Amino acid sequence: MEILKTATDWAKAELFSTPFFMLFGLVFMAASFGFWQLGKTEMARAYIIPTLVTGLLLVTIGLGLFFTNKSRITQFETAYNTDAYAFVESEITRAEATLKEYKTIVFKIIPVIIIVAALLIVFNNTPTWRAISITTIAMMIVILLIDGTAHARMDTYYNELKAVNIENKIKN
Repeated sequence: MEILKTATDWAKAELFSTPFFMLFGLVFMAASFGFWQLGKTEMARAYIIPTLVTGLLLVTIGLGLFFTNKSRITQFETAYNTDAYAFVESEITRAEATLKEYKTIVFKIIPVIIIVAALLIVFNNTPTWRAISITTIAMMIVILLIDGTAHARMDTYYNELKAVNIENKIKN
C-alpha cells in the first residue's frame, strides 16, 4: 500500500507542476497582446506572433499534462488493487521510458535548439528571425526549468519503485 501512496504523491506533485506551463503560456500571450497594442518599432511588432504561438504551445502542453496526470491518480488505485505486482512492474517500465525521454529530449535536444536559436540571433539581422529565436530560447528555458524538476521527481519515484520491486522479489 505504501507504493500506491508514493505513486499518488508523484502524480499530485506533477499536477502541481504542470500549471506552471499554463502560467508561463499566459504570460507569453499577455506579452503578445502588449506587443500588439504598444509595439511601435519593427522589432516590437515582430514579437507578436512568436510570443502568441509560444504561449498557446505552453498552455496546450500544460493542459495535456494536467489532465493526463489527473486521470492517473484514479488509474493507479484501480491498477494497484487489481494486481499490485503488475502495477509496480508497469510503473517501472513507464518510469524508465520517461527518464530516457527526458535525457534525450530535455537534456540533449532542447539545448541544441537553444544553441541553434542563439546562432540565428548572431547571424540573422531581421527582426522577425530575431524575435522567433529569442522567443524560442525563452520557451526552451521554461521547459528546461519545469521538466528539470519533473525529471528529478521521476527519478526519485523510479528509485522507490525499484526498491519495492526488489523487496517483493526477496519476499517471494
